[in-house]
Amino acid sequence: MSAIIKIESLTRVFDVSKPWLNRVIERLPKALLTAVSEVSFEIEENSVYALVGESGSGKSTIGKIVVGLVPPSKGKVEVEGVDLATETDASKIEAVRADIQMIFQDPYASLNPRWRVREIINEPVAAKGGDTTGLAERLLEQVGLSAKDAAKYPHEFSGGQRQRICIARALASGPKIIVCDEPTSALDVSVQAQVLNLMSDLRKDLGLTYLFISHDLTVVHHMADKIGVLYLGRLVEEAPRDRLFDAPKHPYTQMLFDAAPRMDAFGREVEPPKGEIPDAINPPTGCAFHPRCPIAVERCSKERPEMRRIGETRVACHLAE
Repeated sequence: MSAIIKIESLTRVFDVSKPWLNRVIERLPKALLTAVSEVSFEIEENSVYALVGESGSGKSTIGKIVVGLVPPSKGKVEVEGVDLATETDASKIEAVRADIQMIFQDPYASLNPRWRVREIINEPVAAKGGDTTGLAERLLEQVGLSAKDAAKYPHEFSGGQRQRICIARALASGPKIIVCDEPTSALDVSVQAQVLNLMSDLRKDLGLTYLFISHDLTVVHHMADKIGVLYLGRLVEEAPRDRLFDAPKHPYTQMLFDAAPRMDAFGREVEPPKGEIPDAINPPTGCAFHPRCPIAVERCSKERPEMRRIGETRVACHLAE
């Protein structure tokens, strides 16, 4: 399979400094937050690549960079062979952008409350002058709603139904790639399952590629083909789903799995994760995880580990063996 998205040494730094005058009066330096640091991975066509990690690990920032909502500070993001940050041919950029859509985390905030569902779903096509006759009705039925719902407003639907409308809107322009930013985290468990099954079916039927962002390991296990684990903006481990769940190599991945609820471990005693996530404005030297790592040695605090391959797994840990 060929890679439809290639990400190389992706870095994104945000300036979170106080206003200039405050900094002068208080004699403060600029505060720069590194949300994503030297991340590299590839997503194959018609596959689901999941990014997991705690809140603040840079998952959503990577998703926004891929769809072009946030520019990278350094590194390359190639979608279908086109680097959106450096490409100068407007027609190529337009063609690639038409192939990418995003499903947002909150189905309440991501739909315009003043528009009818028909206008919301038709918008991506109407904005380019395309024919929208019967489009919304057809897509609503494809995502398990009624064609009559096209005349309603978003407030007339439940959370799960709104997320189905968001999926219908994402499908309207006929994309190849959908970035799913925590698409089920605002929904209860039974509705989550319905939405995830719908997304799986659509992927098979339409040949879609998903970049799936989540902190929920059970959801990721259900959806993903390959998983990347992020910690403090750094990719610390990447492996096919079954390989990662059977034999996680990085101590942080092992900590995530130990903390996750399991059906076969009722009544077990689990030691809670040690320490807090470090400050992204002033991250630790060497391996970012070393202050919380149970097997860290002196080298870990001085030298940042490079991603290296062990079997099917890529891992950034000096002691992964």
